[in-house]
Amino acid sequence: MAKYLLLKHYRGAPAAVNDVPMDRWTPEEISDHVRYMQDFADRLEGTGEFVDGQALAPEGTFVRYDGEGRPPVTDGPFAETKDLIAGWMVIDVDSYERAVELAGELSAAPGAGGQPIHEWLELRPFLTAPPTVTE
Repeated sequence: MAKYLLLKHYRGAPAAVNDVPMDRWTPEEISDHVRYMQDFADRLEGTGEFVDGQALAPEGTFVRYDGEGRPPVTDGPFAETKDLIAGWMVIDVDSYERAVELAGELSAAPGAGGQPIHEWLELRPFLTAPPTVTE
C-alpha cells in the first residue's frame, strides 16, 4: 500500500467549477460539505484506506530558526500568500490510480447551492525511501 496526502486549498489551486468562497455559503451548505467529507472519511476508514485528516484555520505563521540563543523569526499571519491550505487527508491505498479515483470523488463535495465544488485537490505521495546522495 502507498500513502498519499490530499491537500485542500483555500486558494492557490486552480479555480473550482463551483467557485463560491465558503464565507458566502449558508450554514446548511457548510454543514452539508462537512458531512460529505466526514462520510467520505468514514467509508475509507471502513475499507482501511483512511489514515487521518484535519481541517485547518486560514491563519498561520511561518517560523524560522535564527541562530543559537536567538528567538525564532516569525512572519505572519500570511494571508497575503497565494497558497493557503484548508485541510488535508492521508490515505493508504493499493495504487496511484486508486488515489486519483478517491481525490476525484472528494473533489465533488457539495458547496454553494448544494452543487459539487469540483475543486482541485493536490495529491502528493509520501516519500517511501530517503533520497540517495552519491558523490
